[in-house]
Amino acid sequence: MPEANIQQQTGISLCFHGAAHAVTGSCFALQTDEARILVDCGMFQGSKSEKELNYREFPFDPASIDAVLLTHAHIDHSGLLPKLAKDGFQGPIFATAATIDLCSVMLPDSGHIQEMEVEQLNRRNARRGRAAVEAIYGAEQAITTLTQFRAVPLGRLMEIAKGIRARYWDAGHLLGSASIEVEIDRPGRVPLRILFSGDIGSSLKPFHADPASPEGVDYVICETTYGDVDREDVTLDQRLMLLQAEVTAAAGLSGPLLIPSFAVERTQELLVDLVHLMTMGRIPAAPIFVDSPLATKASAIFEKHAGEMANGQALLEALRDPRVRFTESVEQSKAIDRIRGFHIVIAASGMCDAGRIRHHLKEWLWRGAATILFVGFQAQGTLGRILLDGARHVRLMGEDVQVKARIRSLDLYSGHADGPQLAAWIAKRRPISGSVFLTHGEELALRGFAGRLKNLDSGLHVIEPALDSVFALPGGAPRQIGGPVRSAAESAGRLDWHNELSSLILDIDEQMSLAADERARKQIVRRLRKALASE
Repeated sequence: MPEANIQQQTGISLCFHGAAHAVTGSCFALQTDEARILVDCGMFQGSKSEKELNYREFPFDPASIDAVLLTHAHIDHSGLLPKLAKDGFQGPIFATAATIDLCSVMLPDSGHIQEMEVEQLNRRNARRGRAAVEAIYGAEQAITTLTQFRAVPLGRLMEIAKGIRARYWDAGHLLGSASIEVEIDRPGRVPLRILFSGDIGSSLKPFHADPASPEGVDYVICETTYGDVDREDVTLDQRLMLLQAEVTAAAGLSGPLLIPSFAVERTQELLVDLVHLMTMGRIPAAPIFVDSPLATKASAIFEKHAGEMANGQALLEALRDPRVRFTESVEQSKAIDRIRGFHIVIAASGMCDAGRIRHHLKEWLWRGAATILFVGFQAQGTLGRILLDGARHVRLMGEDVQVKARIRSLDLYSGHADGPQLAAWIAKRRPISGSVFLTHGEELALRGFAGRLKNLDSGLHVIEPALDSVFALPGGAPRQIGGPVRSAAESAGRLDWHNELSSLILDIDEQMSLAADERARKQIVRRLRKALASE
């Protein structure tokens, strides 16, 4: 695959190989005349077209990368590191100690999921006469990649590659998460300073202090996941009250409360709040099933680091509460669906794109007694987003499933700052001599946050880079010197053909079921055939 036009350039350049006009796939390449590094190397999530980017060759030579700076462990930031190593990268991966601990369970888990999904796909492909496909990487490759990780402390400026230094700052988003300040030597001039936000934590993060970062940098690369959102201005106590209301309503239906949740940190926060509410008698006592092997392993890491976290004692008490039950085996997971009456199931994935939550949804979506409560961001094209947008039927694991369950959202457990909080974070970074690059956002989020920044400082230069776009960084306004090299870039952060096909199939099925008789159904088929023939 051709590279994104940066090999021939001299000076300092920055290329956006992911999280550009989309929320996932974080990967930014910094190149100087003497070195080349990546900040993050994350997996694309969302629509099938977007996820297909994970299987392609990197738009650069992995062997040419001197080092990787990792902001945090979430898979959309770390998930392609094993592929990078598999394809030739041999350098160090710098991350905080807690991030390394989390990656030690999250990356092998990611590899295992890919192996399982590809095995199932290849069985279907064999029956259809299609060629077999390979996993992006497996669990063994992920474990091997862990040997390249190097722990870094917060606040210390360290040499990363020739002429490049980095300092990690607490981002307040996730255990071990960081914003990264990069300093690059320039002959005869002061070093260039670039700040990568990573993901910035919200004010409702009971385990973390407020985000910290330096001021007076040249360039800022800032996430905008919730850039257009003004969340309810609530306290942690008010969030508890809102959760209490949702749980109480779900209990009143005498069915399960299913909570799709990321296995790392969001699950642990929910456990603290649910156990507290039960202990205080504010919601009915009920078993809380954490149906995620990854969440079980991640919880052990949170126990290890509890002393470093605010509210760590409450977390320890929640993890050891007898009402909390961690499931390991597939058999234990299946047994949960045989339970009737009110109970709570927390299962990954948080966007319902994979994992055990899909099996629970298949069992309960068509039942009016169930409640599905979303507690975080749902990317465009994911099953979670489709349900939140009001779908009456969905395609789930190859079957059409009617949606009768209550679909609810309490988006106050997100690890991301909202628009006002992000704008306040940017305000504290000023003066910014060059530009602010907006990443990790869908179109409305990018547009909304760009407007906020213009209101904050009309003189601030704001750029919304496209996937694989390249910019020269002279110290002032950057200059674009390269453009997209991957043809599927336009599908990132959007509904794709597969989403539209699934919706069409569901619409056809519904029309066929509503048809009065055999003649009417045949008429629908003839119209469809005529439409296809006219194409």
